[in-house]
Amino acid sequence: MELERYHRQMLFQPIGEEGQKQLLNSHVLLVGAGALGTSSAEMLVRAGLGRLTIIDRDYVEMSNMQRQHLYTEQDVKNETPKAIAARDHLQQINSSVTIKALVMDAGPDEMEPLLNDVDLIIDATDNFDIRFIINDLAIKHQIPWIYGACVASYGVSFVVIPEETPCLECLMEHLPQDGATCDTVGIISPVVQMVVSYQISEAIKLLTGNKDKLSGKLMAFDLWNNEQMSLSVNQLKKKDCTTCGKHLYPNLSYDNRMKPAVLCGRNTVQIRPRKDENTDIAKLMDQLKQNEKLSVSENAFLISFQADPYRIVVFRDGRTLIHGTKDITEAKKVYNQYIGG
Repeated sequence: MELERYHRQMLFQPIGEEGQKQLLNSHVLLVGAGALGTSSAEMLVRAGLGRLTIIDRDYVEMSNMQRQHLYTEQDVKNETPKAIAARDHLQQINSSVTIKALVMDAGPDEMEPLLNDVDLIIDATDNFDIRFIINDLAIKHQIPWIYGACVASYGVSFVVIPEETPCLECLMEHLPQDGATCDTVGIISPVVQMVVSYQISEAIKLLTGNKDKLSGKLMAFDLWNNEQMSLSVNQLKKKDCTTCGKHLYPNLSYDNRMKPAVLCGRNTVQIRPRKDENTDIAKLMDQLKQNEKLSVSENAFLISFQADPYRIVVFRDGRTLIHGTKDITEAKKVYNQYIGG
């Protein structure tokens, strides 16, 4: 492997050539390819990560461009799934990195088969439901993971090491839960980069054999109000924690029902069909085209159409986004009308 491109990084004594080789042999699972995910992926790929697996369920939209690195206006025009667009741009940055892009939900059934040779999981999601799934999977399979979140001008990050640190379940009562989202209070791009800096610094420490240099603290800050906090949380590890104490993993059970979810930062509901439902995309496309009132388009990954006042996007795996509402009941009605219930 040609190491010249990483020369400046290898000059940093704690990494050196040996640390760089460890990084080149490492595999990271990145959950989410939005603001945190794109910047994290770019840093890892430029640093010389060996393998990167990206999971994301969404596609690129114009509102992403303000803070989600890697994406272009052409990605918006093509409605390219984020995982695919991220992979394609990242390969142009460093073609030696093996990158796997998965356009799918980050559920237990989807993620668990991917964990056999993963060294680290990085949280780049926008909701706690997925983070709790990551937390349970990471503890169950003894894989470190790095929590990260941001909204408005506030950001937070923490590294979870199985059997050593508190897990997310242990820390929940100490994390802000005021209901604020990007949709309600917005977000500025610099806070994204600050969270990513914390996450990827800790990731590189872990992957290059410098675990002793981890901060071991929950890092939080508010860039707009010039506030920063580091909280030592080891004493918060709970012996009776459902996940890391009792090892019951409550978030991994699967309820075989249609699963609706309001997406953060979007006037959108996602509906994931039941496991026993199979969406025939070709048949659906034919049916939609027969309706002259609908303007239907497609690419290799999805079908989209306008059914005023809603815009509907159907992915190849049957997942459907109903844009134009946050009302789950209303979204289900629209889904049943055009896709079938």
